[in-house]
Amino acid sequence: MEDTSKYLIHANVTADGVVERSDVVGAIFGQTEGLLGDDLDLRDLRQSQKVGRIDVDVSSTHGQSHGHLTIATSLDKVETATLAASLETITRVGPCRADIEITEIEDVRAAKRKEVVERAKELLETGFDDSVMSSEEILAEVRQHVRVEDITEYEGLPAGPRVTDSDAIVVVEGRADVLTLLKYGIKNAIAVEGTNVPEAVADLTANRTVTAFLDGDRGGDLILEELSQVGEIDYVAFAPAGTSVEDLDHHQLFAALRNKVPYDAVSGLNAPREAVAATDGSTTPAPPPSEDVVTPSVEESTCDSSEGVDATDGERGEPVSEPEPEPEPDTIYDHATAIVREGTDRVRFLDDENGVLEETDAVDTYDTLSTLESAPSAVVLDGILDQRVLDLAADRGVDRIVARSLGQFTKRPTGVQIHAIDDVAETPPDST
Repeated sequence: MEDTSKYLIHANVTADGVVERSDVVGAIFGQTEGLLGDDLDLRDLRQSQKVGRIDVDVSSTHGQSHGHLTIATSLDKVETATLAASLETITRVGPCRADIEITEIEDVRAAKRKEVVERAKELLETGFDDSVMSSEEILAEVRQHVRVEDITEYEGLPAGPRVTDSDAIVVVEGRADVLTLLKYGIKNAIAVEGTNVPEAVADLTANRTVTAFLDGDRGGDLILEELSQVGEIDYVAFAPAGTSVEDLDHHQLFAALRNKVPYDAVSGLNAPREAVAATDGSTTPAPPPSEDVVTPSVEESTCDSSEGVDATDGERGEPVSEPEPEPEPDTIYDHATAIVREGTDRVRFLDDENGVLEETDAVDTYDTLSTLESAPSAVVLDGILDQRVLDLAADRGVDRIVARSLGQFTKRPTGVQIHAIDDVAETPPDST
């Protein structure tokens, strides 16, 4: 009955004498019998479970009895109010004069609703995860997780998985630096974990092409000095002044590696860090230790070797002549190679002659496309092409889009040709 009751009748009982619970219950059944007809007879209602147990709490002091009673019902409002009113006709309890007064008819469902509302408020505040990730964020999270999972140890030191079998290594300061390099696909880094270079790292440098890639602070200078005394260094690169390797983004990291210099060019100088920074690309960049440093395979990295690889003649530490500058892109495929395959996180808008109208960050693709004064003929996007951008491109009359990958589309406008970069790797789209 407690689970199905709708209302609780609350009443106070007063008797001029000493009475007990059984006297009150007996008076209720006896003096209301036949009062309201067969449909509201209290005994029948109890048997049909439309009225629950009559709870009475009574006590006696100084020759008088006072108590409180409650009756649960599953009747409707009118029937419950009528039954409650009938209780007030009772004038005797046992041998004593008595009075019963209804104090409240409680709606049980209202109390439950209040509990539901309060609990719902709590769940709204604590029960939901408000972070809703976009498709690009999900993919980026998975890629980063896979790369971070690749971190290993070499002789107890944080290292990338290729340190043991690569013919070149990158020596960095700490674990966070190794993780940063892994994030951008460089899997042959090892950390010295302090200014006291471990013997394991010193031994490792003996038979490898070694690039010391250090923070742009005094600590980086000290580690370089220590490393040069106990090991062999081929090239030196520094993060920008006042920054750490772990704080660098994709472009800063590969720019620092491109601008590294042979160790012989800075050894013996009082300020090797300033000497490296002073080159700033003005001299021919030294070759990277190996393809593992900045050119992991397609399966291992989203970045391309064009971000930081110079030619090498295979001899340790011997750079070859500087290659001829690459020509400006003149086809859509050239632009796709420059933007998408290099992992720039950029978008490029092209005109009818494949000239660049605008270039910006990939996350701003929609806003930029919507505000361009001249509608582009083609869009090259280092990102996932979604329905929103595709619809806007169709509205603006874009002829072709090349993206890193294609999202899920509910409709594909026939006026726009769309390609994933992998689909055009062997057969570039027609530049016209």
